[in-house]
Formats: sequence, C-alpha cells, structure tokens
Amino acid sequence: MTKQLPMPDFYDDAQVVSDDRWIDYAALQTAAVDWRAQHNIKAASTDQFKLGVLAIDVQNTFCHPQGELYVAGMSGTGAVDDSTRTVEFIYRNLGVISGLSCTLDTHRMFAVFHPSFLVNDDGEHPAPFTQVTNADIKAGNWRPSPFAASALGVNLMALERHLDDYTAQLEAAGRYALTIWPYHGVLGDRGHTLVTGLAEAANFHGLVRGVQPGIEVKGTNPLVENYSVLGPEVRQLFNGAPVERNTRFVEQLLRYDALVIAGQAKSHCVAWTIDDLLSEILAKDPDLARKVYLLEDCTTSIVVKDDQDNVLYDYGPDADAAFDKFRNAGMHVVQSTDPLDTWPDLQI
Repeated sequence: MTKQLPMPDFYDDAQVVSDDRWIDYAALQTAAVDWRAQHNIKAASTDQFKLGVLAIDVQNTFCHPQGELYVAGMSGTGAVDDSTRTVEFIYRNLGVISGLSCTLDTHRMFAVFHPSFLVNDDGEHPAPFTQVTNADIKAGNWRPSPFAASALGVNLMALERHLDDYTAQLEAAGRYALTIWPYHGVLGDRGHTLVTGLAEAANFHGLVRGVQPGIEVKGTNPLVENYSVLGPEVRQLFNGAPVERNTRFVEQLLRYDALVIAGQAKSHCVAWTIDDLLSEILAKDPDLARKVYLLEDCTTSIVVKDDQDNVLYDYGPDADAAFDKFRNAGMHVVQSTDPLDTWPDLQI
C-alpha cells in the first residue's frame, strides 16, 4: 500500500497563491532533512517505479486573481483552488513522486498573440480575446504593426506573409483561430513566476528526494502560439523554416512508468500538451496512454466574462471534449484527493 504523507508543518493552504510571501530556503532544507528521516524517504534514484508529475503553467499570470490572464473558471476561484489541490497532492505523495517538472509560459511584449503585434487602418491594436481569421488578414482588417517588425528585426512585408500563412495553417489544422490574449507570462515580471506554494513544494520535493526540480520554458518564439509545452501550433513558417518541437522533453515524460498531469488552462495549454503527448504515444505504442493520469480537479478552462460577469465565451465544452478523447484513448481522468492505490492500472 502506498503511504500518504501529512502536510508539512510549514504548509499554509491560504498562502499557496500569495502576494508577498518569500520562501525561506534554508529553513526548507532543514525541514526536508527532518521529513526524510521522519518518514524514511529514500532518494528518487532508488525508485523501482518511476512516477512523474507535470505541472503546466501554474504561474501567477494564470493562477493569481490579479494575474493578467487569471483562469477563474465559472466559480471565480478556479486556478487558486486547482493550485492548492496540486500542491497538496505533491505533499501527500512526495515519497513516491520520482520527478516533478513545471512549465513556464514565457513571452515578451511583441508576439503574434499580443495586442502590440497587430494594427488596423486607424493604427488601433486589437482588444484582448479578439479572434483573428485568415479572412481578416486577407481583407486587411488587421496587419502587422511596423513597430512589431522593428522589435523583431523582421521585414514588414515578410510579417504580412507570415500572418497570412500562419492563420491559414491554423484553420487547415482545425486549431483555435489566432487569439489576441492580454499581455501575460511576461519574462522578468512576477506574473511569469510559479505561484509561491508550488515553487515551495517543488523545491521541498527536490530536497527531500534528491532530485532537481524540472523547469521547462515554452512560448518564447514570438511568431507562433505555443499552447503545448511539447510543440508550437504550426510546425513550419511561411518561408519553410521549421519551428522546433521539444522532443527531448517528450522522451523524458515517456520514460516514466506513470505520468500525472495538472495545470492551466484545461482548455488550452493543458489540453494541447496532452493532445501532443497522445500523438507521440499513438506513433510509438497506443498502450502507453494507460500510464497517463489527468488530475481533473487540478485544472480549469478559460471562461471569458464581461464587466457585468456575463459569460462571453466558455471554453469548457472544448476542454471536456478533449478530455473525453484522452479518456477514450486509454488515459485515466482521476481526482487528486483519491489515494494512488485506487487509481486504475497503477501498480507502484
């Protein structure tokens, strides 16, 4: 039977998503040494069964109520609650989690999905959540800003060709239309960082189990959207230049005997990462899907509301359809609060 651990004494569920709390790493090291001895926890390198956890974009930009792209969901507290449950899952199962990787959505001011990238004939930038279609580009409703071309060091005409080709590729592949998002995940800003509770849990896990916390940066190419940590929305630019996939990380994830996935947002970065992983699995061995576990209570879909709290768009049905697809492929949709012993096909 897999032993569930209690919450460490320093853990405060009200401070997982915090404005001003700093982690005391020296105290965390002392607590880790004591925790290891108290619960007889061995180094991760000795694990016969390798259990990995992937926490996708659990960053302040998505998980803090003041975050630029806070994933509130229908409840209004979606990503805060998800973050708390994710951290508590890590602490309860710390003794059997072999590796923990956290992704960071990482952007700068000028990117194809940020308002600064596009302008109309009046020089106005698109509002957040504007959907830009290939028809919009061909009609000249939106075109690249010369300031974006300047910032990226790219010829303006080349950017125009890129937008035409890029939006056409998205539509041909059945992906989401080019969406203009609020500025988010800005490199160097506090929104870019992991929520404090996850940063603390990841480093405590690393200290207890003798493993470096994994950090995977995604979204740095300003010419493409990168919902999935494993690859961009398109594989090739208009000029034939390939957009690289993170094949190293795919291989790392598939080496685990079981992989647990949580994070934000269910409808976008979580769903597309899992979809990419599933494509890799189907190409290698469809039975590998059975070793993937999706923490459904640790992820929330994007819901766009107006100032009067009226729902303008709910991406929840898209996410639910994606999770049905993953379930039908053999992946397991589970709850973080359920003991690992009750999870199907998991034999630690």
